[in-house]
Amino acid sequence: MDEQINQLVERINRFLVRQPGTVPLAGLLLIAANLLLQFWPGPDSWIAASNLLLHLGLIISIAGLLLINVYRH
Repeated sequence: MDEQINQLVERINRFLVRQPGTVPLAGLLLIAANLLLQFWPGPDSWIAASNLLLHLGLIISIAGLLLINVYRH
């Protein structure tokens, strides 16, 4: 089990080194999804009311920007 997790982490690491902008882009997509959820399915949705995707998107985007700087050095 540990070997599989190590292999998965290594594959993700290799992918992020080649495509460093993927993590911030995923965060931006979550932020855009939050904007769309403000209008659909309505403001009564708990995801829209809590702005969950907005907060996750911001955290992921900032972490992704920090990772880009780490991978460049």
